[in-house]
Amino acid sequence: MLTASEAAVFRSRPPWWGGDLQTLRNSLMPAPKPIAGERLYLAMADGSGDRLWALYNSGADPGKPLVILIHGLAGCEESSYIIAAAGFFQSHDYATLRLNLRGAGPSRASCGLQSHAGRSQDLRDAILALPPAAIAHGVVVVGFSLAGNMSLKFAAEYGPDLPVWALATVSAPIDLAVTSANMLRPRNHLYNRRLLRDFSRECLAAGAAVSPAERVAIKAAGNFAELDDSFVAPRNGYRDAHDYWESCQALGFMSQIELPTLMLHAHDDPIVPIGPCLRYPWRGNSHLFPEFSRSGGHVGFHGVGNRLWHLDRVLYFLTQML
Repeated sequence: MLTASEAAVFRSRPPWWGGDLQTLRNSLMPAPKPIAGERLYLAMADGSGDRLWALYNSGADPGKPLVILIHGLAGCEESSYIIAAAGFFQSHDYATLRLNLRGAGPSRASCGLQSHAGRSQDLRDAILALPPAAIAHGVVVVGFSLAGNMSLKFAAEYGPDLPVWALATVSAPIDLAVTSANMLRPRNHLYNRRLLRDFSRECLAAGAAVSPAERVAIKAAGNFAELDDSFVAPRNGYRDAHDYWESCQALGFMSQIELPTLMLHAHDDPIVPIGPCLRYPWRGNSHLFPEFSRSGGHVGFHGVGNRLWHLDRVLYFLTQML
């Protein structure tokens, strides 16, 4: 565990009390001012011809590692939490890369395929496709929400073979089956409807290579369990949704991680239940540093004084580990 100092305790910024308001603030309030960057096109090595779009900003301190920021489901480089994170780390002299996963945001136009919770090889390919100067002083990966799950899988599979110094996740769904079941609860109907709408649009947007049958399946899905079962799983070689969840969820990979890894989560996260995190045997891997706040919602953590608690914690983690 990290320090239990006052700085480590999350305090909600009024009036954003409770998990739902903390979560919704990202969409209810205007996004931060866009930050211009150098556009990079990162080719995937699977023969698909897909290229991920990314925005790169050099850092004022060339000796610090590159911070790669990866959005969650239905997000992209324009997501408010990604813009805020880029500005935060740039203000602390880090270079940043805002990575759009397959089919997300501007990457849709150059990707026929679609991202999912287990596409860890895409992150490996993206890092290998970066200019050598960008990664000359190492890489730190920060994965938000579903990208957190993918990043943990990546760390276990490819971390030791790449210049990755550390990893941090924010509100990662390490148990995909539990998270999917939670999204089916009546109280999460609005979250499910909005996320499903946005992700389905992404899957069907111009540039996506979907068959007529897949198009029907995407449009017919009423929740993510159905979408995973009828589209995501069969498209990616899994028997069904349960096979996809079991094969890709971070729970099956975390014991293999050998990189310093900070995992942030809130007890009141309405989208990703904290239960799997509380049950995980953390003492079995000294490379993992879990830190759970009493509140903060899902990728929220809007603290007093306009502070974003999760970014402060990642920065503190880096100063201790690097």
